[in-house]
Amino acid sequence: MGKHWADFQYEIYLNGMSGAVPRLPTDLTRLEELTEQRLGPGPVGYVAGSAGDGSTARANRAALGRHRIVPRMLRDVHERDLSVDVLGRSLPAPLALAPVGVMSIMHPDAECAAARAAAAQGVPFTLSSASSTPMEQVAEAMGDAERWFQLYWPKDPEVARSFLTRAKAAGFTALVVTLDTPMLAWRPRDLDQAYLPFLHGVGTANYFSDPAFQAGLAKPVLEDPNAAVMHFVGMFSDPAKTWPDLAFLRENWDGPIVLKGILHPADARAAADAGMDAVVVSNHGGRQVAGSVGAADALPRVVEAVGDRLTVLFDSGIRTGADIFKALALGAKAVLVGRPYAYGLGLDGQAGVEHVIRCLLAELDLTLALSGHATPATIGPADLIEESA
Repeated sequence: MGKHWADFQYEIYLNGMSGAVPRLPTDLTRLEELTEQRLGPGPVGYVAGSAGDGSTARANRAALGRHRIVPRMLRDVHERDLSVDVLGRSLPAPLALAPVGVMSIMHPDAECAAARAAAAQGVPFTLSSASSTPMEQVAEAMGDAERWFQLYWPKDPEVARSFLTRAKAAGFTALVVTLDTPMLAWRPRDLDQAYLPFLHGVGTANYFSDPAFQAGLAKPVLEDPNAAVMHFVGMFSDPAKTWPDLAFLRENWDGPIVLKGILHPADARAAADAGMDAVVVSNHGGRQVAGSVGAADALPRVVEAVGDRLTVLFDSGIRTGADIFKALALGAKAVLVGRPYAYGLGLDGQAGVEHVIRCLLAELDLTLALSGHATPATIGPADLIEESA
């Protein structure tokens, strides 16, 4: 029997007996507005903002919204088990925290607070290459909890190799390679504030602490921080990478490799042909290509193309437990959630991130049960209908 995540609602009601109410809303779609009110425009815009006019972020929500759940009755849902096997690991629920960079702009406890929250709830935490905290420190904060490392694939192969070596030594089990950011997109909210934390040396902790990165500097980081920043900017990403380059990752990483940012079935097939273990169907939460296909609209075609060959994960637009149900019904094995936990961190540190995880999984547990399912394994496309656009 799995943990009944739905019990969180009774915990809330029982706490209410002594006059306590949750510190954050339980409708997680309200977190963005609260964050807008409480944090500065630079950090808020960096996390909440999207590419162009924001049309892709809206398309992500609309794509999930068009799919409606069709509940089934009189099925035994008394005992439920949300656990799933992903990348050779048993997870307590089909959820992981997505990589979100530069978390110190949201809260001083930054990535360590989010990682501890994930560890406390048994949910994998994916650390961004662009974190404000070195990967070893985040690993230490998590103990032996499940953690994945996200790679922004740098131009310098020695820095890439060093990152992979360090991540493996620090106990990160899966490598999540983001493919959709070979350069930063046109993001008006950041541009209007002229806000890019990296230029101030924020979000560069993994690089500035890396021996291969340091080897490319004339002076130590502290002696010439501006030179270190410019070195980082020059190597951060590489628009020249192509499919054959994946062989480098296989040679330097012996665990599962996940390609993040796949939307086209042909790219999913190329990932499978290259021997990758998983893909994340994602448009980077709408942050990279304005006018892009909504991620949930891309998901079924990717599942159809490669679902029998590799693990299909999903992110972009997940805000509720019902959204997770829909993504699973469309064929994803698990989902990654990003912005909601970043807002939770900004509003209430580690406790805020735990609140987000517990709300998502309580609602997923209840949605499953009330739709006639005791486990994610029994849900599929037949449990949804699609409204016409």
